[in-house]
Amino acid sequence: MISRHWSGVAKSASAEAYVQHLRTETFPAIGELPGFVSASILRRVVSNGVDFLVVTQWASLDAIRAFAGAEVETAVVPQKVKDMMVAYDRTVRHYEVLT
Repeated sequence: MISRHWSGVAKSASAEAYVQHLRTETFPAIGELPGFVSASILRRVVSNGVDFLVVTQWASLDAIRAFAGAEVETAVVPQKVKDMMVAYDRTVRHYEVLT
């Protein structure tokens, strides 16, 4: 299993809208993809907004390619989300899940 990690700092006023975007658009869409396992949203308040860490679990890198394309390290960030952010990762991190 592969764990995919992405982080971004949302504007304080956009933080709840970002969570709703994940819950109503992103997660339902990726939930339909073969090999998707689960998703988590972690957040903490920081001085310039709300810092989010989005962690998704996938059966394999091939399953991630169905979502992210051939360049699996490139973050998938729609313009709608970019507009909500103060800063965000342009790349993601993948970890092999050992246990």
